[in-house]
Amino acid sequence: MNATPLLHPAVLHRRLATHPDGLRLLDVRTPAEFETAHIAGSENVPVDRLAAQAAALGKAETPIVLVCLSGQRAERARAILQRGGAQQVTVLDGGLQAWLECGHDVVRGRARLSLERQVRIVAGSIGGLGALLALFVSPLFAIVPALVGGGLVFAGLSDICMMANLLSRLPYNNRGACDTAPR
Repeated sequence: MNATPLLHPAVLHRRLATHPDGLRLLDVRTPAEFETAHIAGSENVPVDRLAAQAAALGKAETPIVLVCLSGQRAERARAILQRGGAQQVTVLDGGLQAWLECGHDVVRGRARLSLERQVRIVAGSIGGLGALLALFVSPLFAIVPALVGGGLVFAGLSDICMMANLLSRLPYNNRGACDTAPR
C-alpha cells in the first residue's frame, strides 16, 4: 500500500490563497462537526456517505484535499475515493486541528459536540454504569465495562470505532447541509 499523500496546512493555505479554484476541499466529518467549524470553501461529505459519491468524485479532474478533525477519517475517505477511481487525492496533514494550530481561519457556526467527545461521554457513561451495577446489583454486570474497554482498545488498534459509526448516524450529528453534488 502506498503512503498517504499528505498536504501540510501552510501549503494548503498558500494554494487556496493563490489558486482558490485549483483544489476541491471535502470535509468528511459529520454535518454537526462541519457546522461548528470548517475551512472556507470546503464541502461536507461525511465519510459514511462517501461511498455513494466515490465513482462520480473519482472522475473529477480537480485535485481533492480531504479534511477531518485529525486526519484519521480523511485517510479512510481517501481509500474509498481511490477505490472509486480518484487519482488526485490528498489528506490535510493533522486535519482541522493542525489547520487551527497554524493560525488559519475557519468559518464558525453553532458549537456542537465533536464525535470524539461523544464517544468519550457514551463510553464513560456505559462503563461507569456497568461498574456501579456490578458493585450494587450483580457481579455479572462487570462484563459491561470490560466490553466497553475492549471496544476502545479495538478502536485504538484498528482505527475502526463502532461506537463512533453508530453515533454518527444519530439525528444530532446529521442536522445541517451535506454537500454531495459532484463537480
